[in-house]
Amino acid sequence: MKKVKAIWELMRLEHGIMIAVAIVIGAYIAQQRLPEWDVFVFTFCTALFLEASTFALNDYLDVDIDKKNKRTDRPLVRGDLSPKTALLFFAVLFPLGIISSYFVNLTCFLIALITALFAVFYDTVLKKVKLLGNFFIAYTMAIPFVFGGVAVLHTNTLNLNVSPSIFILASIAFFAGSGREIMKDIQDFEGDKVKGVQSFPRYLGIRSSQILSAVFYLVAIALSLLPYALPIFEVYYQNFTYLLLVFIADTMFLTTALQLMVMKHPHLAFHRKFTLGALCIGLIAFLGGALII
Repeated sequence: MKKVKAIWELMRLEHGIMIAVAIVIGAYIAQQRLPEWDVFVFTFCTALFLEASTFALNDYLDVDIDKKNKRTDRPLVRGDLSPKTALLFFAVLFPLGIISSYFVNLTCFLIALITALFAVFYDTVLKKVKLLGNFFIAYTMAIPFVFGGVAVLHTNTLNLNVSPSIFILASIAFFAGSGREIMKDIQDFEGDKVKGVQSFPRYLGIRSSQILSAVFYLVAIALSLLPYALPIFEVYYQNFTYLLLVFIADTMFLTTALQLMVMKHPHLAFHRKFTLGALCIGLIAFLGGALII
């Protein structure tokens, strides 16, 4: 049981499951029904294997730093798994994730390949430059919806012709994710300063970074209102179920944005969790709006 727990922690399997759920939501919005079982299996395997492999690589590369920082939540630091085991997981799961995407369609294969290569680049290089790394993390929160939307297109040619609602949902995830990553940089300011990591707070200052984070949340709020207001978004246009649910999510985002703009020392750890909850409710808004018209 101890080994199983350590493997779960190494691969962060809960993240893989969340990504897979996002893919299913994208697929459902695209065709107003769940994807076929084979499409679901291959998209799920793509998400799970690529997410798990890149987290394993991350822990392998960071094992010395994590030991210095006493990250006992990491199984390599505790000695429950060896660095060699983490590298083996990456070597096996990474190609399996790419191969799984090939059996969906060409567009999904290209999205998975590009995202996976950037994930390796992030683990090895970009993580030290948080100014860029933040946006890559936000991208990984957004792309599963697009991946799910194109997964159900029955064509093996390059095709991104999916519902505008999927791109809006992806954009909301991107901007809200960027805001959350900048908040994390503010939390990590002292540690990043010692390590010489390039981050927004180090360049702009803490207060300006709080404002920037708040702006990203406000953009996410503005984008979330478009599906209700514009006929191009079809099922969400003047959909009261969607509006009610997204209003709850937007209120949570707005609360965090106001705290960031007004307070010098907002409770960032709380707002990181709070905005994650807002993102989850936002997902429910898109799914509920599609189910209940």
